[in-house]
Amino acid sequence: MKLLMHTCCAPCSVYCIDLLRKEGIEPVVYWFNPNIHPYMEYKARRDTLKEYTKSIGIEAIFQEEYGLRSFCKNVIGDLENRCSNYCYRVRMEQTAKYAKEHGYDTITTTLLVSPYQKHEELKAVCEEMAKKYGLQFLYRDFRIGFREGQAKARELGLYMQKYCGCVFSEEERYQKQIEKDKENKILCD
Repeated sequence: MKLLMHTCCAPCSVYCIDLLRKEGIEPVVYWFNPNIHPYMEYKARRDTLKEYTKSIGIEAIFQEEYGLRSFCKNVIGDLENRCSNYCYRVRMEQTAKYAKEHGYDTITTTLLVSPYQKHEELKAVCEEMAKKYGLQFLYRDFRIGFREGQAKARELGLYMQKYCGCVFSEEERYQKQIEKDKENKILCD
C-alpha cells in the first residue's frame, strides 16, 4: 500500500501517524488546506506540521494554496453546509488527484480524528473521491485517539489551534461571547 494522508495540522496527525505506523503502514503526509484563514493561522499550522514531520522522520508534501477568495466565493451561498460541500470536497479531491498522478494507491485524512468534524459526511466524500480517481480509501475511525493525540501534541509543544480553520468556524468558537456582548450592549444603551 502506498498511502497519501491528507493532513490538516500537526496535532491531528499525531495519533493518526502513530496508529498507522503501529499497523506497519508508513503514510506520506499531504498538506493542502485552502480553507484555513487568516493567513497567519494557515502559516502557523503549515510550519508546525513541517517541523513535526521532520522531527519524526516522515515524508511530507506541501501544496501551497492559501485560497481565501476562492473559499469565500464557494461557501458564501450555503455557509451551514460549507464543510461537506466545499472544505472536505476540495481538499479530498485534490488529495485523490495528487495521489493518482504520483503513484499512490490509497488515501485517507487526519480529519477523521476530530470529534468536531461531520464524520459520516467526511467519510462519504473520501469514498467518493477515492472511487472517482480509482484509488482505495483507508478508513479508520481515529476519533478514539483524539484526546491521546492532543495530549501528546501538547507535550511536544506543538502549536494548538483553537478552531477548525475557516473564519466561520472561528466565529462559531466565539458565538456565546458574541451573543453576550450583544446583550450587554442592548442593556447599556
